[in-house]
Amino acid sequence: MKKILVLIFFISSLVQAQYTINGTMTPTIKSDWVILYKIEGARQKFVQNTKIKIDSVEYLGKKQAIGTFTFTLPKDTKIGSYRATYKLEGAGFVDFIFNKEDVSFGFHPDYPNQSITFSASKENIFYKQYLDAISKAQQTLDSIQVKALQNPDLDLKAPYKTAYTNVNNVQISYLKAAENMYVKPFVQASFRNSSSEIIDNPKKYMSNMVSTFFDRMDFNNKALLNSSFLVDRITDYVFYINYSEDPNTQQKLYKESIIKVMSKIKNNPFKKDVIEFLISQFETTMNLDLIDYLFDNHYNKLPESIQNKKFKDEKQKLFAAEIGRIAPNFSWKENGKTFELSKLNDAENYLLIFWSTGCSHCIREIPQIHKLLKENKKVKVIAFSLEQNDFAWKNYKKTLPNWHHVLGLNKWENKTARTYNIVSTPSYFVLNKDKKIIAKPDQLKDVKAFLEKL
Repeated sequence: MKKILVLIFFISSLVQAQYTINGTMTPTIKSDWVILYKIEGARQKFVQNTKIKIDSVEYLGKKQAIGTFTFTLPKDTKIGSYRATYKLEGAGFVDFIFNKEDVSFGFHPDYPNQSITFSASKENIFYKQYLDAISKAQQTLDSIQVKALQNPDLDLKAPYKTAYTNVNNVQISYLKAAENMYVKPFVQASFRNSSSEIIDNPKKYMSNMVSTFFDRMDFNNKALLNSSFLVDRITDYVFYINYSEDPNTQQKLYKESIIKVMSKIKNNPFKKDVIEFLISQFETTMNLDLIDYLFDNHYNKLPESIQNKKFKDEKQKLFAAEIGRIAPNFSWKENGKTFELSKLNDAENYLLIFWSTGCSHCIREIPQIHKLLKENKKVKVIAFSLEQNDFAWKNYKKTLPNWHHVLGLNKWENKTARTYNIVSTPSYFVLNKDKKIIAKPDQLKDVKAFLEKL
């Protein structure tokens, strides 16, 4: 009997030492899985995954499908910020804080941040209440400020002062209540540094917002570093607050905002993650100038021990043959003479074509291009043929006189083809006399349209 009691007590203690994360989606989604990550700066570390259970409930006389999921966490689970991702596409996720307590929440999967409510977890319930309260108070203050900017003749100093006092009172109240809680640095950092006096000039207002944006954020705090908080604020600062419709001014603002962000970050591993994140963001718009700037002025100045060589190599290869780049150099033999792309000087522009004798599209398009450029002395073609052997190429190139012909053996594994990220043929690159890539036409009609402009 004594052994049985000890066993029961042991099993009970194991059960109590575990924590559960329960989520409810209303309505549910078609996806089967939810993946749990621990957030560490700009990265996500996989924890576990689980399936979505589909149930139905009666709502306003109609049945509605809801999705529920549960994660069971061991007692040694690290305190910190976590993310439950339920859509691999479309950025479907909810973030929450885990601090050695069960967490339960419900949300609408289409707008999770706006709809999430917590029913269990002191930390998350408190932080959500704070965000709702400070947001409401701040919106009141902002609405008065906007009215003053729209109509400078209005005397709104008194209501602004009242709203300003209310915002500060809400912050002070919640900050005091957050003492000894894990969310305290989040409460501290979420508070905007609004002007104590109403501002009557839009330029001055934006200047104040930009200059004070990071004042309340502690970039050395481990809780903030190991969450999405700082990365989200950096994203807002770089891509939304510092904005101009003029492209040249926008590039300047990007660089200025990056300098400000980098000056705030002293933790090199976190700085590395942020730079990689920003590079990936600028990659979506192929902003090579900013990508080069981030590598040359920030990433390459990090200690070599924390730089990700694989990341650098992959990005450099990915952007090597993009518009604005000098075309990667290569050499070939032609009539017993060695040529180099970088040293060609027999035309004002060049059309570099990666093609193959085994490509039906190429066989159809290449003769049309040859006919089109037959009398064009300004454009010279460099036909780079990707082949397994030279048999067909030797004969076919004779039908294309006055072109530079390059044989690229090993086809898709050809070193030059890989440098240019060639995944299909024909692939076109238009170069100026300095071998700078000025266009990458996708189809034959695009090639013709661009060549007609030269």
